[in-house]
Amino acid sequence: MIIGPNLNDPRLTRSVSGVDQFGNSSDLNVVMERPLTIFLNSQEIVTAMTIGDYPEYLALGFLSNQRMVLPDDVVTAIDFDEELETVVVRTERITNHEEKLKKKTRTSGCAVGTVFGDVIEGLNDIVLPRQKLQVSDLYSLSKSINQMPSLYLEAGAIHGTVLCQRDEPLVYMEDVGRHNAVDKIAGWMRSENVEAGNKILYTTGRLTSEMVIKTAMMGIPVLASRSGFTAWGVELAQSVGMTLIGRLKGQRFQCLSGVERLEFDVDLEKKA
Repeated sequence: MIIGPNLNDPRLTRSVSGVDQFGNSSDLNVVMERPLTIFLNSQEIVTAMTIGDYPEYLALGFLSNQRMVLPDDVVTAIDFDEELETVVVRTERITNHEEKLKKKTRTSGCAVGTVFGDVIEGLNDIVLPRQKLQVSDLYSLSKSINQMPSLYLEAGAIHGTVLCQRDEPLVYMEDVGRHNAVDKIAGWMRSENVEAGNKILYTTGRLTSEMVIKTAMMGIPVLASRSGFTAWGVELAQSVGMTLIGRLKGQRFQCLSGVERLEFDVDLEKKA
């Protein structure tokens, strides 16, 4: 992979003493949660609960997915202050999102996320590439991702999101909220000027409306998960032409949007 979680970072987990089901003493690694306040220029936008890694990517990705930082905006600096637990994204364009901040939607899922303004604002203008997807690549990705070292395997209580190209995982981000993990990837992609139209986004979380919106905003045409769907998530995926695949485990999955773009290049009956 190009980038992933640093399992040796002491800030991300800590050991807590307790007892097990037999009453025996035990020590357990648990994931840390800490606040991160995001500013856009001089305006405070939101305080997110996060594990604390890649704060610059998280801030830039969140603001980009919210369309507070626009695709043609020039980002002049991103300043992170670990002591104050703040990150400031600075742009050439003068910004003021006072009206947008008045309309807040608390999203579903752990470490509840926040969407400002109309949650489907901008989706009508999105046209995703009609990327073909080979089923064999899905199976290979699922196997690779399940075997990757992760904070989840070390401490649990965390979600992962992986940016992939065909059957190759490129970037792996984790956080207490799946939305944070996605925003970190969005921030990395913007910082590195990475093409989105030939990518796949994999998440361990549910395929909710928020996940579909963020993925569409990033310009990624395929979203996959080992978890299930929500009805609105499916409707939004269908409306923007996204291939949406859930319950991906081993060589089983369900595709509820973009079925016509799947290439069934694996004969499971012969393989069995």
